[in-house]
Amino acid sequence: MQKFLKWTLDAIREDESLMSWMEEKRFEWVPLASSALKSILEGHTFIIITDKEREWFGKYLSQTLNSFEKNRPFLPIVRYKELPMSLDQANTKEKLSMIEDMLSISYQNGYTFFYIGSSGSPRAKIVKHSERSFLWMFDEQLQNSFFLSSNDDLLDIKLIQLARLFDKSIDAVLFNEISLEDLG
Repeated sequence: MQKFLKWTLDAIREDESLMSWMEEKRFEWVPLASSALKSILEGHTFIIITDKEREWFGKYLSQTLNSFEKNRPFLPIVRYKELPMSLDQANTKEKLSMIEDMLSISYQNGYTFFYIGSSGSPRAKIVKHSERSFLWMFDEQLQNSFFLSSNDDLLDIKLIQLARLFDKSIDAVLFNEISLEDLG
């Protein structure tokens, strides 16, 4: 069984989409991805939330991670658009708490927010409020988040590359190819 950090470097170098930009960022990526992968193994439902500009990517990500072509079980992944409330209107702590209470009842194995977007988006409030988040944050470096720049000309390409890397990481952990316990 390979260590996740080493496996990630190999996956970056072997990827056909030229992910060399991720070689240095893998030290930032691995602890965050490892935590998210552990949540998947624990049976958490992943709730994909994006800012408005990245809604296309949220749809792409949910369809990619649970494609019929995958040779693995479907994962409990939903998009926030499928939830019965509007995150754009959750502008108070009371409303955020009400949403979190509903999610705790609905997803008794636990849930993790998977947020991709700007930290200034109204939709980011709930993920900042929660301790259970996997964040790909734009233009603001928050603790326990993966930083990207919204001004990057290659942002869309990088998002798709990250989705590919995360998808490959899911396969590796589900098929016991990597160890998440030792990140070295």
